[in-house]
Amino acid sequence: MQKLLHQCLIFLLLSCFSFSSLASFSRHPNRQFGQAKNYEGSSDLVDLRYHMGPVLASSINLYIIWYGHWNPTHQCTIRDFLNSLSSSSSYPSVGDWWRTVRLYTDQTGSNITGNIVLAGEFQDSWYSHGAYLTRLAIQSIIKTAVSSSHDHRSLPLNPHNGLYLVLTSSDVQVQDFCRAVCGFHYFTFPTIVGVTVPYAWVGYSGSQCPGMCAYPFAWPDYSKMPPPGSGGVGGGSAMRAPNGDAGVDGMISVIAHELAEVSSNPLVNAWYAGEDPTAPTEIADLCVGVYGTGGGGGFVGKVYRGKWGIGYNVNGVRGRKFLIQWVWNPVKKRCFGPNALD
Repeated sequence: MQKLLHQCLIFLLLSCFSFSSLASFSRHPNRQFGQAKNYEGSSDLVDLRYHMGPVLASSINLYIIWYGHWNPTHQCTIRDFLNSLSSSSSYPSVGDWWRTVRLYTDQTGSNITGNIVLAGEFQDSWYSHGAYLTRLAIQSIIKTAVSSSHDHRSLPLNPHNGLYLVLTSSDVQVQDFCRAVCGFHYFTFPTIVGVTVPYAWVGYSGSQCPGMCAYPFAWPDYSKMPPPGSGGVGGGSAMRAPNGDAGVDGMISVIAHELAEVSSNPLVNAWYAGEDPTAPTEIADLCVGVYGTGGGGGFVGKVYRGKWGIGYNVNGVRGRKFLIQWVWNPVKKRCFGPNALD
């Protein structure tokens, strides 16, 4: 689950990025990876383990709930990213990035699915649960989306292979957003929704906290400088967002983070590190801030450069480009993405 503490650690390192080892961006800030010069966090000491729970091995029907007022251009960008997960694009692609997630299996040996279908959308533009939401209210929003008679466009309640993605607009405040989290995933309670289904929430940070949740396209005002290795134009600007908006491009990386983790740990009893299932360190938590070879310790890593200073590491449908963080590869035992140089 995306932890803003991790992002804070990144920015605290901005002025001292000559570290010879990378501190783990997990819930255990004092633990360090052992390889002195490997900024991608390679280590046999990371205690990522399988706890016998299910992974999302069946084809995923993904349902988006747009909560609040959304810019149609931003919606299109996010749809294109989600459609890129199972589509063919030029290498390295979003689908190539997802292949690392697919390496995780359940106790039967079944891998996480490579088939993710955008199966439905629900527009909650009337703010059915208000403009300030608790974490638990996210489940109530899902309940509204699957039972609403508003415009007769409710989503199906799919306990078999449904995955619900709640996205909140720029004017919606969510408990702990911008303070402790940029997004999170969990599963619904039958007492609220009627069944247990996995879901994820991500907020749009463009106006609330771009410097915390839209890294590396923005940075906190107090830092006075872009993230090391971000490739800012003239050294005085943040890396430009590949789709023109720091909030939505940063949000896409958080969406990728949460989809990787909800697929590998949907009921919080499958793949994670640590002994506390209520605060698991998951496969994307281990790689926060790493987008390319050499990433970590405040460095983005080696990523591609486009026109006007944009940065990206994967290609998507319709010629889209995205910058999404790496995830932990259980075979290589390090953070990895398809744009890796090794």
